[in-house]
Amino acid sequence: MNFAQLLFPDFFLILCGYVICRFSALNRSVWQQVENLVYFFLFPVLLFHSIVKSPLDLASASSLIGAGLCLALGAIALSYSLPYWPWLGRRLDRRDHAASAQVGFRFNSFIGLALAERLAGPEGLLMIAVLIGFCVPLFNIAAVWPMARQAQTGFLRELMRNPLIIGTATGLAANLLGFRMPDVLESSVSRIGAASMALGLMAAGAGLQWGSLRQGQLLSASVLLIKHLLMPLMALGLSVAFGLNPTQSTILLAFSALPTASTCYVLATRMGYNGPYVAGLVTLSTLAGMLSLPFALGVLLG
Repeated sequence: MNFAQLLFPDFFLILCGYVICRFSALNRSVWQQVENLVYFFLFPVLLFHSIVKSPLDLASASSLIGAGLCLALGAIALSYSLPYWPWLGRRLDRRDHAASAQVGFRFNSFIGLALAERLAGPEGLLMIAVLIGFCVPLFNIAAVWPMARQAQTGFLRELMRNPLIIGTATGLAANLLGFRMPDVLESSVSRIGAASMALGLMAAGAGLQWGSLRQGQLLSASVLLIKHLLMPLMALGLSVAFGLNPTQSTILLAFSALPTASTCYVLATRMGYNGPYVAGLVTLSTLAGMLSLPFALGVLLG
């Protein structure tokens, strides 16, 4: 399989978003509104629809869920253990680490959903939606809690208002209760999902920032190494340990190698941390994803 050709359409949309935002009247202020539309409406609808349109057998998906949760816990543990590593820990700024550790385990759901559909069609979309449903709450708790503890703000409100959690939780509940989308709404909801993928990828490109990349280089390298090398290696081991089938292994490896979430910057800024530094890490992670995804899907999966 030619993974460069497979990934090109998604990264081309990211590039389009970057170019349009930087070199046209559709500047960052416009794309912030687009990102809000995708994040608070289009994307939750896509998640809900992806989960409810196919019957979900939790028993058959339990191995994938277990592997995904183990991968999530492993990446979280590695990211937050950095200040305690010999030699390395003394050279890290603890406050910058609290804000940037989330880059080491969170993922860009826009790219993940678009990629899963390309890799495995509706079945892949359902699998990535299930992983999102189980891992996003865990990732959000892990991302918010350390910053909330230092900033002395609660994190339960942040979690309860997260549209990803709302969309996936309601979708899982509706699927298990036997709900199916009415035929009269199916076409419209499908178009909403398609719009969310295209706009979400372009919004990810529009959010790329190059500032503050020179500071905290050791911390940056450590976090990105966890995200784009150690996570795919862990995913390979877990796919073997849990006996995943080829499609499940493909989705888990793709999930492990995704660029980090663009909302890392939003969260860090909103909680009073070094937003420009985290934005630079998000930019580097998006570029690193162009290497880690072919590595995971081509080298490791092969």
